[in-house]
Amino acid sequence: MVQVDFRSRVPIYEQLVEKYKELIIKGILVEDEKLPSVRTLSKELGINPNTIQKAYRELERQEYIYSIKGKGSYVMVRQERKNNEEKNKIKDELKKIMAHAMYSGITFDEIKNLMDEVMKERGI
Repeated sequence: MVQVDFRSRVPIYEQLVEKYKELIIKGILVEDEKLPSVRTLSKELGINPNTIQKAYRELERQEYIYSIKGKGSYVMVRQERKNNEEKNKIKDELKKIMAHAMYSGITFDEIKNLMDEVMKERGI
């Protein structure tokens, strides 16, 4: 389900965080679904368990998963209010980035093409 690129400059735990966020956002992992245990994922991917634990802690900090002591980690139910706050933050960031891009000479068509490319990569 999850693969990491050992040659990438991106730390392994960050790759795991991004992969799991993508699976959750796309709905492949659903609310209250149990994630693989740290040991299981560690053996499966050949990664140090501490790296897996670090990724899970970061996902929990970002409120994508929650943990139950002795039971494991699960996909969190997203609250609509928090989701709206996060959307507004992202929209503000995108506005700043787009303004900077246009100021730097990137055309609207180039931005649109980039958006289409990202959507295609995400399968949307």
